[in-house]
Amino acid sequence: MDRKLILYIAMSLDGYIAKKDDNIDFLNIVEVPNEDYGYADFLQGIDTVIWGRKTFDKVVSFGQGVPHQDKAVYVISRTKEGKQEHATFHHDVVDLVRTLKTQSGKSIYCDGGAEIVNELLLHRLFDTVIVSVLPHLLGDGIRLFKEGNTEQNLLFKRAISYPSGLVQLWYEVKKENA
Repeated sequence: MDRKLILYIAMSLDGYIAKKDDNIDFLNIVEVPNEDYGYADFLQGIDTVIWGRKTFDKVVSFGQGVPHQDKAVYVISRTKEGKQEHATFHHDVVDLVRTLKTQSGKSIYCDGGAEIVNELLLHRLFDTVIVSVLPHLLGDGIRLFKEGNTEQNLLFKRAISYPSGLVQLWYEVKKENA
């Protein structure tokens, strides 16, 4: 089973992915023309995207519809069902990921939010963690890594620093008994 679940997400230096009101405007501080921080290359290795409903709603609010037309998109929601464009709503992220990992395909991309990340960490389902750290202290908001999660060893793969101050950290999750 070679299919990997990859967390690919950005956070402030002090560990927040959004303000308390879900505002992510601080991400704009590293916007540089013609710089995607490796995102297009990353997307070539995935065929499935998983978002939490708040993240999905934020992405759709940009007015471009549901992105990733060429990929399976799953949105984790306690209340929504069915589909929106090519995105399918699903209730149980752990069940979904376990099922997807048994199927053939490319890697699976998880982009949050924090509740989804926390649930997947608790069940040790991530294979790779890629975190882009922005040169900004948000001070308060929604933490990427919540307290009380499961301790996990990571194997450092690489760090890429960019002129904007963004530093991208790549880790593989060490599997027990591996």
